[in-house]
Amino acid sequence: MAKYTSADCRQCRREGAKLFLKGERCTTKKCAMERRPVAPGQHGTGRRKPSEYSVQQREKQKVKRAYGLLEKQFKGYYDEAERIKGVTGENMLFLLEKRLDNVVYRMGIGSSRAQSRQIVNHGHITVNGRRVDIPSYSVKKGDVIAVKDNKKDNELFKELKGARIVMPKWVEFDTETFVGKVVDNPERADIDLNINEQLIIELYSK
Repeated sequence: MAKYTSADCRQCRREGAKLFLKGERCTTKKCAMERRPVAPGQHGTGRRKPSEYSVQQREKQKVKRAYGLLEKQFKGYYDEAERIKGVTGENMLFLLEKRLDNVVYRMGIGSSRAQSRQIVNHGHITVNGRRVDIPSYSVKKGDVIAVKDNKKDNELFKELKGARIVMPKWVEFDTETFVGKVVDNPERADIDLNINEQLIIELYSK
């Protein structure tokens, strides 16, 4: 599978927005968007006015990079969102939010989506008591998400014990028991990324 191997912070600079790819670092002054908020490369400060297509393409790239998806995966979410009753753009974001790796991130188990994806891949997470190691697994309202019992003493989770985590209202997670729950479906207001999903819909509708 293709994989992005360059510096994560270059992706944020290229899209002109914080994508929170580096966890806590993104909330400090060390964040690349705080230190150098221009596109990477020698022409980063002198780019021409973007075309309509370019603006739409950049918005798509922003969402893809934030959730760590390839083009084929992302297009699949758009196609599925089109088939669901409701607003296509919001449906697409809700499908992305309900990915298991994103839920693990939202609960604070992983400090970034990339780390959360790795946690799921390594088999540290259970859904309703069963081990699930597929990051794209779609959770449902009422699902119980937990760290496997034999993984709770892992070095990765030591700092998580007893921590106070700010998370969206549609999920909950107990840092003492390492058990959480999807208490509701996400709403548009719960998605904190600066996204204009309508631009993506316009791009794919051409």
